[in-house]
Amino acid sequence: MGKPAAVVWDRSFLGYDLGGDHPLNPVRLDLTVRLATALGVLEGVELRVPEAASDEEIELVHRPGYLSAVQAAPTAGWDVGHGLGTPDNPVFERMHEASALVVGGSLAAARAIASGEADRAVNIAGGLHHAMPDSAAGFCVYNDCAVAIEWLLRSGVERIAYVDVDVHHGDGVQTAFWNDPRVLTISLHQHPMSLWPGTGWAGEVGGAGAEGSAVNVPLPAGTRDGGWMRAFHATVPALVKAFRPQVLVTQCGVDTHKEDPLADLALSVDGHRAIYQAFRELVNEHGFKWLALGGGGYELLRVVPRSWTHLLATVLDRDVDPNRPLPAEWVAHATRIAPDWPLPTSMTDGCDAGHQPWGGDTEEPVDKAIRDTRRAVFPLHGLDPDDPRD
Repeated sequence: MGKPAAVVWDRSFLGYDLGGDHPLNPVRLDLTVRLATALGVLEGVELRVPEAASDEEIELVHRPGYLSAVQAAPTAGWDVGHGLGTPDNPVFERMHEASALVVGGSLAAARAIASGEADRAVNIAGGLHHAMPDSAAGFCVYNDCAVAIEWLLRSGVERIAYVDVDVHHGDGVQTAFWNDPRVLTISLHQHPMSLWPGTGWAGEVGGAGAEGSAVNVPLPAGTRDGGWMRAFHATVPALVKAFRPQVLVTQCGVDTHKEDPLADLALSVDGHRAIYQAFRELVNEHGFKWLALGGGGYELLRVVPRSWTHLLATVLDRDVDPNRPLPAEWVAHATRIAPDWPLPTSMTDGCDAGHQPWGGDTEEPVDKAIRDTRRAVFPLHGLDPDDPRD
């Protein structure tokens, strides 16, 4: 890697706090940065402090009336509409300011790439991929992923590939670019029959004039590292290579983990590390710029800090040995937060994240998902859906 990667972080991100026992607890971000720091991953890295996105920047994707609703919500009474004030998206103090800061963080990462200062940039506080133009959804008030992509397009980037590995379908980003052939959105997620938001079927391939610009790989519940990686390698590299983007944007949610309380895939921290390394291989092989964002992940102590420390390490080319013990000072801090929570001892779950390449077979449920996705979109990119070499 030539230029140093840009890492966007400030403790003010912790203000995006949905309160109470809401699953999206900002402690996961704090614990991640503490762990990455204790392991030396961030040593010598000048962290970029974000500024809140302006209304005009947020309105690259969101409607002005929705911004007004978000800004007024904390003092507007009980019925504010726009998906706000629900159990998933409760209203909280300074909601607009905290949400605008998350968008600003992803824009800071995008600016580092567009300016040529960095070839890679990461904002683990980003990845709020469910927000729609006129409504909040799925813990997401503003869609920082979509705003960053739209900003890059308006800054001269001609083609962007967005790959979403969160357990939930990346519906908000797909919606934002449904009719835009300049953006390829790929989402690998738990099957919509068994998980919210119920979208992301293989047949969702993009709007008129942009057919093939949306790609969905709905995976059966219980899919483990090997099956997940098999599906990834059977779909993503060929499509991204055919699309030839200048920038790869990745949403790196870690709620695919077997211990995540909100979903039913069965990946490990080792699987997450393998995903990030697969992204890096794509970037290195094809010379893409890489914008990495966070996302979901609700096992706050055992999973998110380790997985996203591996993400930061991979983006920075400072890979952490999976067998590295967790630093004593980090364990002590996490124990003070949750005294009765059993913590892991190292940066691995002890799982083998290797996979058997897809060979055209359809015996396993994951193979049927691969086949359905390839048949839906590969021909639209000039690829043979039944030839494993494509």
